[in-house]
Amino acid sequence: MTKTPMPAAQAAGTDQAPSTLGRLGIPHSLSYGYLGLLIFMTGVGIEAGYLSPYLEGLGIAASSVAMIFTVYGITGAIAAWFSGALSDLWGPRKVMWLGLISFAVTHVFFLTVAIPSKSYGLLLLAYALRGLAFPLFAYAFLVWIAAVAPQKQMGSAMGWFWSAFSAGMPTLGSLCASLLIPVVGEYTTLWFALGVVVVGGVLPLLLIKEKTGSQRLAPPGDSPMAGLVGSLTILYRNPRVGAGAAVRMFNTASQFGFMVMLPVWFVNTVGLSNEQWLRLVAVMFGTNIFTNLMFGVIGDRIGWRTTVAYCGGIGCTLSTLILFYVPNAVGDSYALCLLVAVFYGATLSGYVPLSALMTAIAPSHKGQAMAALNLGAGASTFLGPLTVSLFLGPIGVGGVTWIFAGFHAVSAVLTLFLKTTTPTETTPTKDVVEPLPQPAADGRDLAAATSSKGL
Repeated sequence: MTKTPMPAAQAAGTDQAPSTLGRLGIPHSLSYGYLGLLIFMTGVGIEAGYLSPYLEGLGIAASSVAMIFTVYGITGAIAAWFSGALSDLWGPRKVMWLGLISFAVTHVFFLTVAIPSKSYGLLLLAYALRGLAFPLFAYAFLVWIAAVAPQKQMGSAMGWFWSAFSAGMPTLGSLCASLLIPVVGEYTTLWFALGVVVVGGVLPLLLIKEKTGSQRLAPPGDSPMAGLVGSLTILYRNPRVGAGAAVRMFNTASQFGFMVMLPVWFVNTVGLSNEQWLRLVAVMFGTNIFTNLMFGVIGDRIGWRTTVAYCGGIGCTLSTLILFYVPNAVGDSYALCLLVAVFYGATLSGYVPLSALMTAIAPSHKGQAMAALNLGAGASTFLGPLTVSLFLGPIGVGGVTWIFAGFHAVSAVLTLFLKTTTPTETTPTKDVVEPLPQPAADGRDLAAATSSKGL
């Protein structure tokens, strides 16, 4: 069984006064990681707002484009799971290097072979291979945070992660695209994205000196196969971890699905220009920069479970529907379109404390819990496009939007059953596994009870 070791900084006690970054909820030793993640995800997100219509412009059918994104999501889900499992075995730093190198190689293949060929098969293969890359980098860093951040500030530390993540993809990425495409064109913009990714990836890997991320997180006696298998079996060994992974999958399924179907809908049906749409995406997820931090702090104060269920699940159920029905009713009223986009982006942030909640559900198996969370995150990248691929034709944009709203409603119900349990001092390495009968104690309670023990 995998037990995440306590970092030396935590094991030494709390005698040192916290730094300014520490008071803000950012582990000082990982500060370059947050900056690097922001730049890295900006490069990844440059294509997010326009790749779908760009591929259609190459002669690829809309349903085939949706399938390209679906397969990309499937490989991304696999990579997201591996990022947690491999971080346990090799340490997060090595996994981040693997993700960065993989992205560079597969992105070059995508640009030099697949796109010039205009072949659906090659585009499908190239983009699927690229789906293996960015989750290894991003989610390995998330595991690093889970191993280093103090438990009482875990929600804030995770909030900063998701702020950097969403500030880059698709917020700053879409903004960069909107500025670059009119000047250099869509294809050259994709080359620019590669340079941004490389800069963002190299920065933290060279500048972070923290030692925990360079070591395996699993105990020395655990075999590699046991670690990999354990990161899957925890889904049913601890049913709440499985439920949390499902909540994470539903969390951003609508986001990835919307990135496939809304660019064309907002331009062709609502009446926005392509530049207006890209800026709308930047504003939509630019909201996350602030609200991810806000909900991370709120989760630490009022409870992680409460925040995820009501601010995230219920909030997104409403905002998803509003994102479709308001523009559909008012047309190209850009101010109203921006307003509902901001509301949707803000409610997505309500899920931020889920990362902290997952480590509290299985405090002696943080690596495995984060692997399960990452698997759910990766699964959302194909669940959204797959839903669009299957249902856009039969029921249209409005019908698919209702499906996404249903996903969020289900996630709210599941979250209410994510009870956390505090291991006793006599059984520090075992998860307390119970069935899922009733909503119970909130994650905030565990944080308060265990912060003095370094769990």
